[in-house]
Parts: sequence; structure tokens; C-alpha cells
Amino acid sequence: MSEKQKKRQWHTPTERIMMTGFGVVIILGTLLLCLPVSSASGKGVYWLDALFTATTSVCVTGLVTVPTATTWSVFGKIVILGLIQFGGLGIMACMIMIFLVLRRKISLQSRKLIQDTYNLPVLKGSVGIVRRLLIGTAVVEIAGAICYSFWFVPHYGLWRGIGYSIFHSISAFCNAGIDLVGESSFAPFVTNPLMNVTTMGLIILSGLGFPVWWEVIEHVQDLLRGKRTRKNFIRGFTLHTKLVLTTTVILITGGALLILLLDWNHTGSLGDLKPGEKVMAAFFQSITTRTAGFETIPQKNFTDGSAMVSMILMFIGGSPMGTAGGVKTITVALLIVLVTSYISGNHDTVVWGRKVVEENIRSAVVIFFFALTTALTATILLVAVSGHPLLDCAYEVVSAVATVGLTRSLTSQLPAAGKIIVILVMYMGRIGPITLAVALGRRTRHVAADIQRPEQRILIG
Repeated sequence: MSEKQKKRQWHTPTERIMMTGFGVVIILGTLLLCLPVSSASGKGVYWLDALFTATTSVCVTGLVTVPTATTWSVFGKIVILGLIQFGGLGIMACMIMIFLVLRRKISLQSRKLIQDTYNLPVLKGSVGIVRRLLIGTAVVEIAGAICYSFWFVPHYGLWRGIGYSIFHSISAFCNAGIDLVGESSFAPFVTNPLMNVTTMGLIILSGLGFPVWWEVIEHVQDLLRGKRTRKNFIRGFTLHTKLVLTTTVILITGGALLILLLDWNHTGSLGDLKPGEKVMAAFFQSITTRTAGFETIPQKNFTDGSAMVSMILMFIGGSPMGTAGGVKTITVALLIVLVTSYISGNHDTVVWGRKVVEENIRSAVVIFFFALTTALTATILLVAVSGHPLLDCAYEVVSAVATVGLTRSLTSQLPAAGKIIVILVMYMGRIGPITLAVALGRRTRHVAADIQRPEQRILIG
């Protein structure tokens, strides 16, 4: 059996494991949240709201039909936090973490699943990569909790303040956007630099993706040891890291500038703030739309123009092998490179002197198409069942499919059918429309690689 055939044999089970695993955890979370002990009132929560909360937690989205701070007991909040952490790390990372804690031997099959899950080029070193991922996550989340504690501990007391700090650090890093502050999310902190900077830092770090972390850290270490010059610091990055960093800077800066331009004097959003506070709020909005879900300004208060900008940023999302959702920065970057290369008359897709492999281009096109189709279809259905304005429904759906969690005050007003639509969209957005489609419809086809089919041109445009 060829290596390609072996890869195909392993590929489908991995996708089915991801799809089934997330589904099982959502059901388990729903059952736990339906228990009276999970409710602050002790009477239990309506099953559909429990299902919605479990889904939004596992899918690290952040849309909620009931207020998290007042609806759930301490036990319920711990369940939600566990679901968020699981959703942020993923099935394979959690499984390997359990194996490492129990000192169990990790089988070849598990290593192969890791390779497929994280799209690693080789099997060797897959467990080490997950171990570094877990350590990196723990370090950043602890650092975030320490920063948050400087505000939460003085205001809520030692133990409650520590609990709130840990909860919001994990929620921010996993891009969940679920908070315990109240129904207004982070609106009380719109002028608080500590809370803004800490939250933005956690969102940006998680949105870059772990491979970018490791490469940047390696280059910094080489620079400090004298193995790399300052001039060669950026040039030595891989094409992936260059694209991620460049796209991230452009999206964050460009998004903030557009929001400042559109809402500078708009009452209710930026118009009521001082100039420095406007800049901070605009950057927070630009960053949180990268699938985080926290808000310092109610989304309903922004102008329609800023809402459209936010939807674009939400749809793009973060970068691969991070906790962020969306179609990913690399996907959009490759599509832009594809278009510019074609317009310039280049037969190959070239960026910074490097040719992008055809497989990456095809994956980017398919992922973008499936996500867009999902968003459009769900928006039409949500408008039909809810009767709410198109912009509000589109914002809700894009937020769900990109696992963001921002809403124009629509989530709590959704009818039962609307909640089910959003639940399905969040689930598809987390596991990926392309993963779901392939897991359900892939059929192994044995086609000889050397078959050449006749070409024929068709009319376009």
C-alpha cells in the first residue's frame, strides 16, 4: 500500500473523531448544566438554554441566551470554564494532556491522529508539539490571570477575585468571550487600560497560532545568543509566519482606523469618549472581532459602517493552530495573493519570492466557499424564523460561524428555532465547514496519479 493510500485511510477517522468528540462533550456539558446544582436559583435551566450555553462554551463562541454571571452557580461556572478550556485546546490536546498526567504511553495511532489534527508534515515530534502547546497555554493563561487579579481582587475579594481572574484569562485566551462581570460584558472597563491591554494581549497571542510563537521565540533566542543579526531577524521567518504577522498587523490597524473614522463623533460608541479612550476602544473592537467576543461598547451602538467592518474582521478571524475561529488569516491572505498574482500575469501564486503550493490554494478556496455558504444560508433562515433586521441577523450568524460571540443584542431575543440555527452554526464554525463536509461525504477513490485527462476551455466573465 502506498504512503498516499495510508494517509487517506487515517484521514477520515480523524475528522469523524473531531466531529463526534465535540458533539459528545456538548451533550455531556448540556446534561451537567441542566442539573439544579448548576443553576444559581437551584431550579435548573431550560434545556435549550443549557444546550446553547454548552455549545457556545465548547465552540468558544461567547453568544449567550441567559446572563452567565447571574444564571449559573459556582458549579455551573466551573463546568462552563472546563468546556471553554476543552474547546480552546481541542480534543487531541486534551487527550494527550490526560495521557501525560497519567504517564500513559501514547500509541502510534494517537500520534497519527495528532499529525492529522494539526496538519503536521511528519509524524515525528507530534507529542512534543502538543506538550509545548499545553505548556505555552498554561504560561500565558497564568500571566493573564495575574494581570486581571490587580483589578478583580481589590473589587471582589481574594478568592472570588482570583476565581474571576482565572475565568476571564482562560475565556480571553481561548477566544470564548464569556464573562462574569454582568450583562454588559466589559463595558464598565471601556476606559480601563489594565483590563483593555490584558484582554487584547491574550486575544492577539492566541490568535497568532502556536507555530508563530515558537518561531518568533526561536529567532529572539538566536538574536540574543548572537546567532542571528537584527537585519536577518524578519528575513529568516518562514512564509507562514510572515503572512500571519503581516496580515494580523494590517487587520488590527486597518480595522481600528476604519472604526475611528466611521464612529469618531457617533454618540453611543466613540463619540462620548476622550481622544485617547477612542483610540483604545477602537483597537479593542478591532481585536475582539478576531473571534474573542468581549465588548467594551455595545455592538448595537456602532454605526452600520463599523458593523460591516466588524463582520469582515469576524469572518476572517485568527490564524491556524491557535484558539481563534474564522476562515483564518492565511486563507484570506492566500486568496489575495492568488488574485494579485493572476492580475500581474504570473502563472504561479507567488509571494515574497516563494511559490505557494497548489494544495494550499485549493484548500483556501474551499474553506472560504464553505464558510461563506454557511453564513449566507444561516442568515436567510434566521431572518425567516426571527423576523429581526437583516443586519442584526447577519451579524449574529457571522459571529456564530466565526466563533466570535459578539451580538447586536439579538441572541437573548431569538425564538427556539433561531437558537437551534445558531447552535448548529456555532458547531459547524468550530469544527470547520470543510471538516464537517469531508467527514460526512468523503469517499475514498482510487485514481491513478498518472492519468491525464483532456483539457477544455470554458467561457468566464
